[in-house]
Amino acid sequence: MQEIEVTINGTRYQEMVEPRMLLSDFLREVCGLTGTHVGCEHGVCGACTIVLDDAAVRSCLIFAVQSDGRNIRTVEGLAHTGELTTLQKNFKENHGLQCGFCTSGILMAATDFIEKKPEADSQEIKEMLSGHLCRCTGYDGIVKAVEKTMEENKKSVKELNT
Repeated sequence: MQEIEVTINGTRYQEMVEPRMLLSDFLREVCGLTGTHVGCEHGVCGACTIVLDDAAVRSCLIFAVQSDGRNIRTVEGLAHTGELTTLQKNFKENHGLQCGFCTSGILMAATDFIEKKPEADSQEIKEMLSGHLCRCTGYDGIVKAVEKTMEENKKSVKELNT
């Protein structure tokens, strides 16, 4: 067993873990953050995507011990005030989710993407989504939700500057 200390959604966790425990399993089983879904366990489907130190990553490809001393954001940390984020609202309004299994990973990747590329076009959004498997939506609603969020963010920034 190895001791790790990690900050997840602003809360510090200090836990003992097996060196071979995956970060996805640590988040779900030790921390009780079950919004991070485990799909393929090979990093292909994107369901387990989280933000680790400001980079969207697949938590099934990282050992928990590798997160020692680092900051993690999971889907539970998006609506930290209890109110859905603009992106989450737009997923709902634009039918960007159905069964919801892939949704948490896509939300985390899209959140990271929007923060880093606020001027991205629909082709860049589709490229970001190419690393996520969704069997229900056909992706159109997801792309629309991300585009609408980016438009609303630009409008908010413009209003703040006037």
